[in-house]
Amino acid sequence: MAKKLYIFATLFILSLTHTLLAQNKNLYDFKVKDIDGKAFDLSSLKGKKVLIVNVASKCGLTPQYAQLEELYQKYKDQGLVILGFPSNDFKEQEPGTNAEIKEFCTLNYGVTFPIMDKVKVVGENKIPLYQWLTEKKQNGKFDAEVQWNFQKFMINADGSLAGYVLPKGSPLSSEIIDWIEKP
Repeated sequence: MAKKLYIFATLFILSLTHTLLAQNKNLYDFKVKDIDGKAFDLSSLKGKKVLIVNVASKCGLTPQYAQLEELYQKYKDQGLVILGFPSNDFKEQEPGTNAEIKEFCTLNYGVTFPIMDKVKVVGENKIPLYQWLTEKKQNGKFDAEVQWNFQKFMINADGSLAGYVLPKGSPLSSEIIDWIEKP
């Protein structure tokens, strides 16, 4: 009986430790690739507020690229970084290659904020960063499954998850502006 209790207690403590460690993760624990396939260590963004957005070029919300660029131009000198993550997860609205996506963003919207490698943001194959962004067991704050293209996740300057704005919410919404301007 004592052996079973010991095993149960050990398993419980290991499970609790794993949960607490997962919840102690922050943005800086992740590495991704940029649109050119180069490694991008998110710890390089320490001290900056980061807006992470899953993007697509053939979506009714694609014009948000212009608002994202406007936001970036206005606040980049105050420490805002926007990271666009192309994804083909929703009705195949991002079918292009990385090179085609990069060209589209530059030519059509003058995007200068960093665009990352095309990734999965939903389902079993979503990348670890999006697991952290969307799963309470990972981030310790909330579940926020990506509902469509252009869902925006706000990350504080300390790397902690601050909140999110649904896809139809404007990048220039008061919620995002207030978060950026809050010291």
